Amino acid sequence: MAAVTGFRLGPDDRHESLDRMEHELLDVLVVGGGVVGAGTALDAATRGLTVGLVEREDWASGTSSRSSRLAHGGLRYLEQFEFGLVREALGERGLLLERLAPHLVSPIAFLLPLTHRGWERPYLGAGVALYDALSRISRKGTRLSGHRHLSRSSVARLAPGLDPDAHVGAIGFHDAQIDDVRHTLAVVRTAASRGAMVASRVEATGLLRDGERVCGVEVIDHETGRRLDIRARSVIAAMGVWAADSAGWLGQAEPGGAVVPSLGVHLVVRRAAIDIHTALIARTPHSVLFLLPWSDYWLIGTTDTPWNGELDNPRASTDDVAYLLDQANRWLLAPLTDADVVGVYAGLRPLADPEYESGATTKLSREHVVARPAAGLVTVTGGKYTTYRIMAAEAVDEAASDLPDPAPASRTAFVELAGAAGFRELMDRRQELGAFAGLSSRDVGHLLGRHGVLVREVLDLVRHDRSLGKRVHPDAPYLRAELVYAVTHEDARHLDDLLVRRTRLALETRDQGASVARAVADLVAPYLGWSHDDAAGEIRGYLADAQARLPLSKASIAR
Repeated sequence: MAAVTGFRLGPDDRHESLDRMEHELLDVLVVGGGVVGAGTALDAATRGLTVGLVEREDWASGTSSRSSRLAHGGLRYLEQFEFGLVREALGERGLLLERLAPHLVSPIAFLLPLTHRGWERPYLGAGVALYDALSRISRKGTRLSGHRHLSRSSVARLAPGLDPDAHVGAIGFHDAQIDDVRHTLAVVRTAASRGAMVASRVEATGLLRDGERVCGVEVIDHETGRRLDIRARSVIAAMGVWAADSAGWLGQAEPGGAVVPSLGVHLVVRRAAIDIHTALIARTPHSVLFLLPWSDYWLIGTTDTPWNGELDNPRASTDDVAYLLDQANRWLLAPLTDADVVGVYAGLRPLADPEYESGATTKLSREHVVARPAAGLVTVTGGKYTTYRIMAAEAVDEAASDLPDPAPASRTAFVELAGAAGFRELMDRRQELGAFAGLSSRDVGHLLGRHGVLVREVLDLVRHDRSLGKRVHPDAPYLRAELVYAVTHEDARHLDDLLVRRTRLALETRDQGASVARAVADLVAPYLGWSHDDAAGEIRGYLADAQARLPLSKASIAR
């Protein structure tokens, strides 16, 4: 079975990209390897521009790996009259489902439980009907099934684990889930396949100036310690909650508007702990509650609170965990306890609001802001994961004015991401693919949902070495071949990359993957050129970081 793409990102590719970025004058240099930065690099590359993309850590290591994993319009934003934002996001949801990433985005059924007779059903029903209508008039991609009103008995069939005394019925509707890390990585790989030069573990430390004009960025390669200058006609900073860094380089207070970090915490719970056959969304005193089925688990979220701690290390508190369990238990017949929680993750939303001073973040807009704080520098802040492509297109449009020739219009609405082309046809052949590699159709289905048609490249590894078809951890579905593939094709360079983002072992196993850290390090060491001491250092670092991810008391976080 032949390899099918030019989406490979290996150690040699990174070296070549950095070498070219150091010696070529780029049209656009993008700083920040979350979904918006990756999308910006893809947008610029598909317009025929010479593009570089640098990220100081691993791809999607910040906010883009810590979301609710929803590609949605944001039903709750309708109450804030954000009709344009919701319509825009629903259009992007349709594109992702139908064309851009059908292997990484899938429909999901929701229940919105009702707690009051009379006024609540028509009020919330009108909101969900508007949500459906905005999806239809967006005229982009797949439209999902419309909403329906459900009685208590209908809800009991769909959700036996819901407490019947907690609701008087529900409204059912559909939205979509997205594998955030895999999607961001697919955007990076697609950008590289279109000619973008991309390098992770490269930190921007300052701006290059030609008088008042920004003409590039000073960077340090954290893999080698080497410092270099990258010159570009336009620099686009897509740095999320770290946006103030770019303003600091200019001696300004804020990058075209305050960026307010809002903490979102999610719990990972075993699937068997909750007897519900759909997702659930419900109001909480401060935000909304999501119960989201995810493979063999549930994701329970989320909080939405101002964050004043370190941006590099957002941590859940034990109070956050207790709050989410309490909100979930309002609806469940069998209450959850701490013992049901397999993992916890926390991320920061980069909300843009130049007038924010203090208080709640739940009412802040999810609109984005594209600004030009200096000639040659464009910043993009705020926004929603789902609308990353629109944010990217607007940032490139703004940067194009710094280029000597006009740039074509954005083309990314028509660019299938790595693994997307032919995915549905290949899914129908998963039994045949399994027989080819000696795997079950279930295992192949899991691989297809993570790699799309690039699964052929993973299965080639298994065909040549059957030991790579074994699971990495007995409690998780990931195969050893996926880890080898991650370092040879997906730019994974460290143990943390493998266990936190290329797989989710750090979140989906009770020991945070600690029991397999040595085996994983030994497996990938030959591909990354690690010595015995290198591997031991990776294991020590991973175990220390795993400890640092555990929830703390709020007092400890404050200290």
